[in-house]
Order: sequence, then structure tokens, then C-alpha cells
Amino acid sequence: MAVKVKRALISVSNKIGILKFSEVLQSLGVEIVSTGGTYKQLSEAGLKVLKVEELTNFPEMMNGRLKTLHPFVHGAILADRSKQEHLKQASQAGMKLIDMVVVNLYPFKETVAREGVTLQEAIENIDIGGPTMLRSAAKNHKSVAVLVDPEDYEKIADELKNNNGFLNEATLFALSVKAFQHTCEYDSVIFNWLSNKYNSLKETEYKVVSNKLNWFK
Repeated sequence: MAVKVKRALISVSNKIGILKFSEVLQSLGVEIVSTGGTYKQLSEAGLKVLKVEELTNFPEMMNGRLKTLHPFVHGAILADRSKQEHLKQASQAGMKLIDMVVVNLYPFKETVAREGVTLQEAIENIDIGGPTMLRSAAKNHKSVAVLVDPEDYEKIADELKNNNGFLNEATLFALSVKAFQHTCEYDSVIFNWLSNKYNSLKETEYKVVSNKLNWFK
């Protein structure tokens, strides 16, 4: 089943191409919801953009750690459009359905590649809300498009323009597979870096607990 994109949530760390893609979405009548630096860039460029808290009625807090982890975001993404009960519950709760999620994640890999990066700096670049939104959208790919790669913006924009704002089922599935690949690789980088960090420290700071962490031998 093809999906008509009417509302998109955009929150990207890698902002290459996002303005041009967002302009295409707006020209097709798509309502754009965004967060943080992405909201700032798009709104300053003259696009009409809603802040995510305008959907959730809940402020961003904890230095950005908490902003998209909300039922009005994830319910709006996860609602299966083929199930009337899902749509009824979403409507009764006052959710505005999200048909497209455009997200790429905090730059953990780039952060830990810097010389002298601290454990705390690395920790702060572990994305939580982003992977959750990607997995929600990818799971519900029959109802929601999910984009993680700026290289896909142009071809997705072309399909939308050529199909009156719709994306076909094959495209939606391919995008979901790519999203799961993205989150899998992201978590692998985090695990590998943290386990290497642990192994380098376990004879000093973490010596007391090292015997309990047998999987890091």
C-alpha cells in the first residue's frame, strides 16, 4: 500500500541536503515538525516548521536528553493505518499522525575518533530518541517512511513529486531495511568503543567489578 506523506518529523545531526529536501516537502503541502538545531536551520531559511513540543505539549529538557520520547511522537509514528482501532485511539488521544521520519543520529563515531575524547563526551553523544524513532518508523514501514541517509533525499523527493506526494510499498520497505542497518551499525560502534574503553581501564578504576563482567574477557 502506498503512503501519502502529510506530516514529517525531521531531526538530523548531519544536515547535508536537509534544507533542499524540506523545501520539496513543503512545496507538496507536507507539514514539517522538527527539533533543536534542525528546527533553527529550517525556520531561519523561511520554512514553516512546528517545534516538536507543539505536538507533545511537553518542553524539551535535560539539555536535550528528553524531547521526542513521548507518546504523541511514538504513537503518531507507530499507529498502523490499516487498523481502525489504532486510528480511533490516536484520534481520541489527540495525536497528529506522522507519515515520515527523517533522522540521523548523534555523531558518536566522529566524536570518539577525536584525540583525547573523554568517556563523558562519548556518553553524551549516544543518541536515545533518534534510534527509538527510527525503529518505530521502520517497524511501521507500511504506514511511515523512514529516511536515514542524505543520499536518498533526491530520489525520495522525485518519487513524491512524480506521485502526488505518495511513496510506494517497495520504497517504504527498502527504507526500513536501511534504517535497521543504520541503528545496528550505530549500536555496534558504541559497544565496540565502550568495551575497548572498559578493557583499557579494568585493571585500574574497574578492577573491583571486573570479575563480574566475564563477557568482556
